[in-house]
Amino acid sequence: MNKNIRDHGLFSDFIGPSKKEWIEKAKTDLKGADFNQRLVWKNINGIGLQPFYTREDQKELLNNTGQNAENIINYRRITVNDAVEANRLASKAIEEGINGILFEINTQAAPETLLKNIDLGAQVVSFILGKDQRDFSVQYKSYLEGLNLSKEKVKGYVDLNFIPAYLTEGKLEATIFDHLEKVSLLFKAYPNFKTLMVSGAIYQDSGSNQVQEIAYTLNSMVFLIDELTQRELKPQFIFDQLVFTLGITSSYFVEIGKFRAFNSLLIEIAKKYQVILHPADLVGKTSVWSKSVTDANTNMLRATTEAMSAVLGNATAVEIDPYDHQFKKSNAFSRRISGNIATILKEEAYFGKVANPVSGSFYIEELSLQLAGEALELFKNTEAEGGFFKQIENENIQSEITEIRLEKIRLLTQRKVAMVGVNKYPNLMESMSADMLSGPVNDQNSKLLLPRRAGIELEQIRLNTERFVSAKGYRPSVEMASFGNPATARARAAFSYDFMGITGFEIMDEKNYADAREAAVKTASSKSDIVVICSSDNDYREHALEFVSTFRSLNTKKILLLAGYPESIREELKDAGLDGFIHMRSDILVTLLEIQSKITKTSKPLDL
Repeated sequence: MNKNIRDHGLFSDFIGPSKKEWIEKAKTDLKGADFNQRLVWKNINGIGLQPFYTREDQKELLNNTGQNAENIINYRRITVNDAVEANRLASKAIEEGINGILFEINTQAAPETLLKNIDLGAQVVSFILGKDQRDFSVQYKSYLEGLNLSKEKVKGYVDLNFIPAYLTEGKLEATIFDHLEKVSLLFKAYPNFKTLMVSGAIYQDSGSNQVQEIAYTLNSMVFLIDELTQRELKPQFIFDQLVFTLGITSSYFVEIGKFRAFNSLLIEIAKKYQVILHPADLVGKTSVWSKSVTDANTNMLRATTEAMSAVLGNATAVEIDPYDHQFKKSNAFSRRISGNIATILKEEAYFGKVANPVSGSFYIEELSLQLAGEALELFKNTEAEGGFFKQIENENIQSEITEIRLEKIRLLTQRKVAMVGVNKYPNLMESMSADMLSGPVNDQNSKLLLPRRAGIELEQIRLNTERFVSAKGYRPSVEMASFGNPATARARAAFSYDFMGITGFEIMDEKNYADAREAAVKTASSKSDIVVICSSDNDYREHALEFVSTFRSLNTKKILLLAGYPESIREELKDAGLDGFIHMRSDILVTLLEIQSKITKTSKPLDL
């Protein structure tokens, strides 16, 4: 605003409306509809998020939410099955601008070979060690001692993977804490090389919400600390060795708030141990849960928003999986793309140039505060009920996560949450083999957490289609039959394209007919396998029964559906031969599996 205008008070007669006045205006525009039902988003964490926030919402600020890392670590994970090849991939990654290498070691590997020509003073190098590769930490220490390198310059961490292994295998290794103690003391002289990884990504990848991920990660940290203090390690030393990994899903603002809330609660817990905690080493890892096999290129966009959430939430490092990681061995292109994401955010979007860029956003401040409050309550309840280990052994944590996972899947199958290429906006030009897709998830062991994609149940639909094509030699086709009110018919045809496109069937161009009888006659004799009636509710009441009766008098084999749900004539239509309805309240999984079951029974002979 111009200084002269401001100083003369020319706007003093204009009083800004209060939040209450804005809400009252919104209620008026809603014409009697419930404000909370229509405009307040109740997310999966049980937190109600308002449609807008003002200064009136700023009750208090969350403390110690962290600070943007100017030089955020961009990790490239490299699975080590051959040390020479792993070194080549690491050198290539560094050449492409990656500043963090994460070696996942599954075989014997000599540090001299694995780290050849890698400058450990300039490059952050970390390791995930399998149960049989823990001697590598001793070899790495000896390798470091042979270098003319300041101990302060060695950065990274070693991860013995004990929490994910326990949660996915159901057994806690008896000697794991002895190994953790040994490794921590081994690198005691290296202040920037961490040895105690606490990973919470597995909760998110198994279907938890953000509150559960925060709380259970902190519960597992307390379990680790308590075990190590019994071995006479000091709390300050233990906290100095900690590094954390949290998963990142595509809930952009919620994930920003999650990282901020985690940082804040971590500081509060450290105070209980009378520990001075330096800024936490916090890695944000793109999640398995949020990725898809269908329309996989969309994973690039998901990974980008996820990386943004982590950086804005003050993570100190990111690990971004290649977009095709879920269904094949990633190639040089997909690895390069994933590595470029953090580089672009830093160099082009200037992330890391502002100490805390989301501070002052009423929405994110309030969201962070609520997440921290809910997570703290869950953390305290878990500790009061015996802590992390007891609650895992009693399967209480797994049960709570399962409840949230099932709710998330329900929201997907009912299309209340959109997932591009999975339950909405399918890529109709995409082709794929059955080998890329997954069948039902075997989660019968209630004690284990199983990292998985959110859309695996919906992948079953596409898998059924690809198996059908392989067995029958043709791809079923869907035809939209539009008549009556053109605007509504067109809208319902577009909805049907979206709904039926999930199957991987061939979707034929929409055809408009003069009336219901013509539409029924033409589509009954066409080459399609499935016909979807598309028109307005008024047209359905007047002509849908005529359409179905005419159609069935000419063709009894084709599957006939109706886009919409004219409840007053529903039973009459079904009695006349309509196979089903597709509409906004349809469960896409149940509906499409039923359609596929029918198409299998009515499919063409192989000689056609």
